[in-house]
This record gives sequence, C-alpha cells and structure tokens, in this order.
Amino acid sequence: MRIGIDASAWHNGRGFGRFTRELATALVELGTGHSFVFFFDRDGPEGLDAERVVVHQSKAVTEAAVAGGSRSARDLLRFTAAAYRARLDVLFYPAVYSWFPCPPGLPNLVTFHDAIPERFPALVFPQLGARTMWNLKVRLARLQATRFLTVSRSAKEEIVRHLGVEPELIDVTTEGPKAVFRPVSSKADAERVRAEVGARYGMPAHARYFTYVGGFAPHKNVVALVRAFAALKAARRDDVHLLLVGDLASHGFHSNIDEIRQCIADDPALAASVRFAGFAEDAWLAKIYASAVALVMPSFSEGFGLPAIEALACGTPVLASAQGALPEVVGDAGLFFNPDRVDEITACMQRLLENGDLGRDLAQKAIRRAREFSWNRGARLALDAIERCLPAARRAIAH
Repeated sequence: MRIGIDASAWHNGRGFGRFTRELATALVELGTGHSFVFFFDRDGPEGLDAERVVVHQSKAVTEAAVAGGSRSARDLLRFTAAAYRARLDVLFYPAVYSWFPCPPGLPNLVTFHDAIPERFPALVFPQLGARTMWNLKVRLARLQATRFLTVSRSAKEEIVRHLGVEPELIDVTTEGPKAVFRPVSSKADAERVRAEVGARYGMPAHARYFTYVGGFAPHKNVVALVRAFAALKAARRDDVHLLLVGDLASHGFHSNIDEIRQCIADDPALAASVRFAGFAEDAWLAKIYASAVALVMPSFSEGFGLPAIEALACGTPVLASAQGALPEVVGDAGLFFNPDRVDEITACMQRLLENGDLGRDLAQKAIRRAREFSWNRGARLALDAIERCLPAARRAIAH
C-alpha cells in the first residue's frame, strides 16, 4: 500500500509537530512493507526511510496555519496537486492544523486531536476572523475525510459531541514518551540532577519545586495554577518553587502570558519563587521532570496531555485536571482536581508535600503506568485506522 503523510507540521514546535514527527517515524519503522510518501513544505529530516516530496510554499505552514495567519489557495492546491501526482492509495493527515484539500476520490484519514476550539472558542480563537477560518478548515476536512483519528477516548467523545462526527468513523490511537524520559538511577543522581536544574533556572540547589510544561493559552488555566501556588506559599514557610516550562512566544496561537506575568509580579512571594524556564530541549526537560515534586496540569481540557506521560516515564507523579483526557492517561499515578477550584489545586500540592509515602507510592505507579504507552503502539493503531479507509477489496490487495 502506498501511504501519503502530510508532514507539513513536522517543524511545528508544539504538540502537532511532536505528534507528526514521532508517529510518522514510528509508522515507517514498523516495517510492514507499505511504502510511505512524506509531503513537506521545506527540507525534512535526514535518515527517514521514505519518499519525500517538498511542496514549495509562499509562507511556511508553521507561520501560515495559525490563528494570526492564513494560507493562500495556491499554496494549499500545490499540496493537493503533489498528492495527486504521487498516485497514493490513501492519505494520512496527522493534524487538521495543517490540512490541505485531498485529491478527489482519494481515501483519507484526518486527525482531530481534540475539540477544544469548538468547546472553548473564546479561549482559543477570541478574534472572529481566526475562528471563522478555523471553522471553515474543519468543515472542509470533515466533508472530505473518509475516517477520523484521535488520541484518546475522551477526545473522541468531545469530537462526537462538539463536531457531530459519527462515533463509528473515529479511531483512537495513543502517544508515548521518548526514551530520554526515564527515572534517575539513584538517590545521588537525583540530588545531582536537582542541583543542576536549580542552578540553570535560578532556584536554590536543593529546592523542592512543582513544574508545569506546556503552552500558555487561556484554556491551559495556568493563572489558576499560579494562584493556587500563591495560596500554598502563604500556608508554608519552606522554600518550595514553581517552574513554568514552555515557549513564551505564542507563534500565532492565542496566549495570556501577560496576565500570568502580571499575576506573579503582583505578589512578592510569587516573584521570588516562580521561574519561567522557556522552551526546554528534551534532555533538560527529562531532568526537570525527574527532580520535580510533581507535574501540575490544570487545563480545562486536553486531547491527550503528552507532558503527563513524559513525567510519569520519569517516575514523577502528576497532579491533573479531572476534565478531558488526563484522568484516562494518568490513571492511578496522580491526584485530580476540579480546574475551576483553585483551592483543590492547592490541596493536591499540599498533600504531596506533606505525605512522603504518598509521593513514593505515586512515583512507583507512574513508572508502571508509563509502560502502557508508546509511539510504536500508537503507530500500529494509526496504521489500522489508515487501512480501514480503504474499501474491503482494495484492503485485501494491499495486504
């Protein structure tokens, strides 16, 4: 079977890019005998055992396919023409974010990671023009799609509810941690890593800290986390810190980073104990996870929540919103709260600081839980979904 993959989100620095890179690479490495054609908007990575097609664009997809950008019809149709010329059996879109019109009659699988823009439109697309363009792209993708892929059962339920897609047309895959995300091997290594993280981000060498990893969009609810941490600091005298990890530039996505900064600046205790790490490469991110008290994810919804599984793979408990996919991903390796209740977020952090046995128990469960997720498993599930796009007769021939 000749499978086309829209790889134009490959260079995206957020979750769309990570999913595209990891899942598409894992698909090729399955060694199923299928051939793959990757469609890039610029040069792709070295060492990828697949055919590559570079579709030149007037503006990079990572700049054009965002809330503040737009893609020209000519650029979109260049991708369509390239896919047509490639004589594919099926076309796979790892993210609707970078969708382009599919050649007529070509079976195709479109990935909707969640229905967050439809559930919280004002938090994701506050400007009417950007919201209208997103809705148009989603509508066209839905009309053309043969089947749909998503990343959790929770996301599937949201897509059915908010996008009106029939549940029988939606397949579910998964995500996983990279090999770099693993526990430290000894207590001495743990102390060394914590000191390295402290030195890099301006915290005392052995300070205990909670971390948040992700974007700074309003639906991520980071303001609530900062307020919860302020309440924690007011109730304790020990030197606990909060490390916020994520690219501070919005890159066209809606952000409330200024509100978060102001919330911190207004409280001297926060100004002294909250640090912005900015974007962290995976090697440093693994160190941040491994030496944190916990990862805190206060989002109103997540389609999957990849930082959660990365933290669990490092043996780090997760304190998470009880909404969206996080309970499904974290399982028994974390504590949950109502993201609308700042006091519940504070209480979860307080419990973990005060109960060492709880922290050790959750850390052991975290490692076991993380073993249930992998990009290899995600690729196998995605391939099953790709094959379901083909009519039965063509599917038999492809095998």
